[in-house]
Amino acid sequence: MAWLKSLIQLTVTKSSSIRARKTNPFPLPSLALIAQFSTAPTNETPRVTPYSGLGPAKPGEKPRVVVLGSGWAGCRLMKGLDTSIYDVVCVSPRNHMVFTPLLASTCVGTLEFRSVAEPIGRIQPAISREPGSYFFLSKCVGIDTDKHVVECETVTDGAESLDPWKFNISYDKLVIALGAEASTFGINGVTEHAIFLREVYHAQEIRRKLLLNLMLSDIPGVSEAEKSRLLHCVVVGGGPTGVEFSGELSDFITRDVRQRYSHVKNYIHVTLIEANEILSSFDDRLRHYATKQLTKSGVRLVRGVVKDVKAQKLILDDGTEVPYGLLVWSTGVGPSPFIKSLDLPKATGGRIGVDEWLRVPSVEDVFSIGDCSGFLESTGRPTLPALAQVAERQGKYLANLLNRIGKAGGGPADRAKDIEFGEQFVYKHLGSMATIGRYKALVDLRQSKEAKGLSLAGFPSWFIWRSAYLTRVISWRNRFYVAINWATTFVFGRDISRI
Repeated sequence: MAWLKSLIQLTVTKSSSIRARKTNPFPLPSLALIAQFSTAPTNETPRVTPYSGLGPAKPGEKPRVVVLGSGWAGCRLMKGLDTSIYDVVCVSPRNHMVFTPLLASTCVGTLEFRSVAEPIGRIQPAISREPGSYFFLSKCVGIDTDKHVVECETVTDGAESLDPWKFNISYDKLVIALGAEASTFGINGVTEHAIFLREVYHAQEIRRKLLLNLMLSDIPGVSEAEKSRLLHCVVVGGGPTGVEFSGELSDFITRDVRQRYSHVKNYIHVTLIEANEILSSFDDRLRHYATKQLTKSGVRLVRGVVKDVKAQKLILDDGTEVPYGLLVWSTGVGPSPFIKSLDLPKATGGRIGVDEWLRVPSVEDVFSIGDCSGFLESTGRPTLPALAQVAERQGKYLANLLNRIGKAGGGPADRAKDIEFGEQFVYKHLGSMATIGRYKALVDLRQSKEAKGLSLAGFPSWFIWRSAYLTRVISWRNRFYVAINWATTFVFGRDISRI
């Protein structure tokens, strides 16, 4: 039975080794190592090593183009720049471009938010891979044109984030494309109580508040008057953005709210307030068609001027009080306080003044494009409208101009003085489009209201509107998202989840 004794000894040996491994599977970490991961509160504030920023380009390095802003103008410029000639540095408080013509559709779930946001790294891949190109999540707080330096401050969010700090970036060429901000005309309470419609987070806030009001109004205990107020959506501004949002909202009410919120379907309504005529850039025939269709969709059109905005109501110039549950402000744009504060020549309305080549004539190597810029009076040209197509065409023109300057050896700072810039920027209006809901839109492809050309309204215009904007979406990835969202909404309705 020797083999049985050997088997018992082997089993006992294995069992003891297994117990040993179970008792101590790995050595305990030291107390110092554990302290690194301690969750106990400390009195120390997280420290950030001061970062001096980017100094001037060294000999042998590519000249640096610094772009302030990530809107239509700045992103089109970055897309067209030749990165074999320049290093590109983008400074913006957002890391994406917003496809603003489709932003209103995201407020009611026709499109998802990511369908209208294009990351900067996809627009200009060099920012993600080239050693001298960067994107900085920051805002510009100062410009020293004599030293060719931009002063920036980081953008941080949340109570637990780091405190913002400042750093400098030296530039060879500077492009100011900071856009504009919503105009409030100094009306009291607009900033505190109204929601603008210019950024993705604005659309998210509108969608959350709209769905919250719908659900609150269905809870027992809410009075009839409070239901009417909660479900009264007021849009101030009868331009394309305000009209398109009103049309999307009326579609949402007709197709989705009346089916899924049947208890409160008779309380929800939309009011569009405009001081003059809606869609003033279109001719009379198209404006009358839009007015008729919006009224048929249930949108109440009110002509008046807002004098004061309070937490739950606004007051018109004739004393009329309009209660609201959701207030969207879309009355045009104007230059930001930072643009106004810059010691640069100013055009009409406080924009940065530029010449025929979109450069700021009083300083070297500084250009300005988009909604923050305008032609100086000395050029004899009118100020261009704050439209996406204007900004995009300016960005494309300036990218080609900077590429020519770089190839001619004028890329480094103060080297473009004697270079011939060539053709001046010329803008030709390609037309205007606006959707008004219920599969109808307006399309005016004339250069002006008096010129000859194509002018349509109705379903064919809606089809042209959707086709045109689908092709204008920057990446194939987002085109696919938009097409899928449109198809999903058509078949299954809008997403009414409040996330």
